[in-house]
Parts: sequence; C-alpha cells; structure tokens
Amino acid sequence: MNSPAARAAFRRSFDFGNRELTKWFPGHMAKGLKKMQASLKNVDCIIEVHDARIPLSGRNPVFEEALGVRPHLLVLNKLDLADLTNKQKILSQLEQQGIQNILFTDCLRERDVNVKKIVPAVTELIQKSDRFHRAENLEYCLMVIGVPNVGKSSLINAMRRMYLRKGKASRVGGEPGVTRAVLTKIQVCERPLIYLLDTPGVFSPRIGSLEVGMKLALCGTILDHLVGEEVIADYLLFTLNKQQKFDYVEQYQLGEPCDDLPTVLKQIAIKLGKTQKVKAITGVGNVNILMPNYSAAAYDFIRKFRKGELGKIMLD
Repeated sequence: MNSPAARAAFRRSFDFGNRELTKWFPGHMAKGLKKMQASLKNVDCIIEVHDARIPLSGRNPVFEEALGVRPHLLVLNKLDLADLTNKQKILSQLEQQGIQNILFTDCLRERDVNVKKIVPAVTELIQKSDRFHRAENLEYCLMVIGVPNVGKSSLINAMRRMYLRKGKASRVGGEPGVTRAVLTKIQVCERPLIYLLDTPGVFSPRIGSLEVGMKLALCGTILDHLVGEEVIADYLLFTLNKQQKFDYVEQYQLGEPCDDLPTVLKQIAIKLGKTQKVKAITGVGNVNILMPNYSAAAYDFIRKFRKGELGKIMLD
C-alpha cells in the first residue's frame, strides 16, 4: 500500500489555481471584537483557545494588541486529534513568538487532567502581574478568545464540570459561529472565585495566505460552503498522502492510496451508497441515470477527518 511507486505519484504541492478565500468577517464578529477591546479594563487574564492541529496557523493577529497588556495563556485544544510527534519543535516556535504559557487540552474528554491545570496556571499569572485598578477585586475575571470552532465553549463547560460540578453554560456546536452573544459572564470556579467572559469566534479580517485559509477550512473554522467542500476534500487528500497517513485507504476500502480526488470520491460514494439521479440527453430521448454523489462523499470524507477517524494529524 505504501510502495515507492505509489508515493512517487503523489502531488508535491497543492494547486490553489486562481482561487480566493472569501473574507469571513460577519457583523457579529466586528461587534464582538469592539466590545472585547472595550472590556479589557475588567479582565485579569486572557485565555486564547486554538486548534492543536494548527498551533501556528490562523491565530488572529488582531488579538496581539490585547495580549500585550494582560497575562496570556494559550490553550491548544482538540489534543486527541493532533499528531504531537514534533511537539517540542512546535513549543519552541511558539516561544520564539513570545508565547511562554501553553497547555494542550481535550475539553470533550471527561475530567481531562490538563483542564485541571488551567486555574492554577491563570492564578499564578495573575498574582505575578500588576492588576492596575482591579487589585482590590477578590474575584478574577478571564476573557476567552479565539477563532471560530476551536472549542472555547467546550473549555468553559469542561471547567464548570470540573470545579462547580455543573453542566453546560455555553452552547457547543460543530460549525463555526455558534457563540454569537457578546461577553457573557460565566462562573467557573469558587476558590478562587473566577468568572469567564465567553466571546464569539473572531477571525482576522484578512487571512494571511491561501494555505493558511485551507488549513482553517479543513479544521472547520470557516463555513465549508465559503471554500467549497470538494476543494477542502482535495486539500485533505493531498495532505494525508503528503504525510503518509493512509488510514483513509482502509476506512473506505480503496485497496491502495490514491491522489486523484474524483476517483476517491467515487469509491466513497459507492461504499456509502450515495447516488443521485442525473438526466442525460441521448439520441433516443432523455433518460435518468444513477451517478455517484460526489458532494455527499466529500462531506463524509471531511467529517471523518474532523472526528479523528482518519488518524491524528499536524497541519503546521
């Protein structure tokens, strides 16, 4: 399955063509960012949540202004989906960017031990900092920020389960843009008394490059239809083959790795029984023929990746 001939046939680069990633900066994002900036005076520490599969790509540079004036903890979530073979190298690169305080979490796992490290970490950061006019406040206030769909709400709910034995206080969804309410204040701990400000996911108004945009799209931080599911599926196929992650071959009973998207999607559609009727014009009139549903196949391919069913991966 992993023969030299098969590897030689793989693409060495992804052809972005003349594509342009749509700027995705809806009204609630712009409104949210302004309110977040205005509320910084009431915040003791910032928790930035990002996807562990893209620890370097797609973090919003607009946040940097805020991070410079408050203690900052970077939480790389979805640890269960990330290949951390080169974890130390990633940490070194982040440290070169001035980020010293980093935790990896899996907020959907019950009682994740790393979630338990957040309160001690932020408490230490706050106690070492100058709280300015908040020095007399007994409670700590944290702001949770990040791009869409990286697990901010899951983190808040995990902390409430761990420290307060309470359920969900923040909506969770598999699509970006679920949290639209701006700056909802939520208690997550009693000793010390800690509140979190939940915020909507906010992108940079300009995504740095097409490659960064594709990584963000693949991880589900951009609505799929803005990029196109078959384009995302093609980038996924290219990435899996490039990294020699061939779980998809067994998952879809392909026999061997393949670098041609239509061939892969056809096999996925056949395996899933996803077909659609298409009207064909022939010399004897119009006839309906059954064709593989490539869109449904692309959808399944992407969803399986996002659930971790095609193996752990690191996109940076």
